[in-house]
Amino acid sequence: MVNSSDATTARTAAAGGPAGGERADGAGGGERLRRVAVASFIGTAIEFYDFYIYGTAAALVLNHAFFPALDPVNATLASFSTYAVAFVARPLGSVLFGHFGDRVGRKSVLVVSLLLMGLSTALVGLLPGYGTWGLWAPLLLVALRFLQGIGLGGEWGGAALLAVEHAPRGRRGLYAAFPQLGPSVGFFAATGVFWLLSSVLDDAAFRSWGWRVPFLLSFLLVGVGLFVRLKISETPVFARAMAARETGRVPAVDVLRRHPRELLLGAGGMIVAYGLFYTATTYCLAYTTGTLGIPRSTMLGLSLVACLFLAAGTWLAATRSDGAGRRRLILAGSGLAALWGPVLFPLLETGRPVLIAVGMGGALFCMGVVYGPMGAYLPELFGTAVRYSGASLAYNLGGVLGGAVAPLLATRLQSAFGSASVGWYVSAMAAVSLVCVLALPETRERELL
Repeated sequence: MVNSSDATTARTAAAGGPAGGERADGAGGGERLRRVAVASFIGTAIEFYDFYIYGTAAALVLNHAFFPALDPVNATLASFSTYAVAFVARPLGSVLFGHFGDRVGRKSVLVVSLLLMGLSTALVGLLPGYGTWGLWAPLLLVALRFLQGIGLGGEWGGAALLAVEHAPRGRRGLYAAFPQLGPSVGFFAATGVFWLLSSVLDDAAFRSWGWRVPFLLSFLLVGVGLFVRLKISETPVFARAMAARETGRVPAVDVLRRHPRELLLGAGGMIVAYGLFYTATTYCLAYTTGTLGIPRSTMLGLSLVACLFLAAGTWLAATRSDGAGRRRLILAGSGLAALWGPVLFPLLETGRPVLIAVGMGGALFCMGVVYGPMGAYLPELFGTAVRYSGASLAYNLGGVLGGAVAPLLATRLQSAFGSASVGWYVSAMAAVSLVCVLALPETRERELL
């Protein structure tokens, strides 16, 4: 709901006051922008931590805990299939949360998405395995993963809009960099917790109860996220639209009717970011530990190093996009990814930690160069009345096409044709994204109307 402080913001915006536009002059405006940057960053970091611990667990332990009767390859596929369920749910979350985000407000919806995502994650940590509950255990695992996807489907769009719609014109890329860093920090935290547990616990303890600890930590993180998010105000751009009664009745339908091109091409542009990430993390973690026999703790440590490359690429490209242009940097990242795909697996198969880190880090750096500018680029493709729905749908449809199927296809391709085919698959995803973004315009000079 739009509370009294948000209503005041709306009246001020309608009157042309400090909130009515993309200005943040003065000490008060600067403090507001810092608070928004922190809130959007912490929220996405927590939500993506929740999402990524599932991916790490799927690669390392869920096949044993919930699918013990299957052979190793099919158990891994089953584990990755439960992982993919959330990607199918994410566009539904985009429609649901986007509807209320475009009609009621960005802030309230972000609080609900955080609660749904966090509680679903924590309950996975309490879920008994197949040995205790039989078939009910994997069924409930799928249900909780589906709810995770619904929650995350509403998270990214709201967090990106929170930053972009508060930011001054000419600095939207900079402020959108903060929610875009959330996945890097969330992944680093998720991997770090698993690495620590793998280092201090023996294999039996890790498989028995240790893997549950990262999920249970979500109870604490949700409380932190709520504390931060409840302190922010509604965005001035949306408050102005509310005051002028310019919100849509069914925003998702309006997006499909008026912006199908931006929606589909924006989703296509996101494919390579998702494909790179989940190939270089979830699938590579399963491949190197299961097929190549590299110790789990070693690979988790190398994943932490690779994550730093992701953060560097994200920050560099997002902040440079205000000057160089979003589209140009996204195209550059897609081109680099197309070249890096065939290099990735030869580096992994050397078995040498330094070269493995280079392979994974290079892939994640390319992903960051694409992903960083997307925080401002996708919202700028849509008008205020449908921006939450449009940006979220494009982002999460790209996740279905690039993220949900990447570990599954990579597992099948490697089994049938060898690891080189997975590298070429990455290059193919990069080529698709490059073509889609070529068909879209530059947006950095657009007004947020």
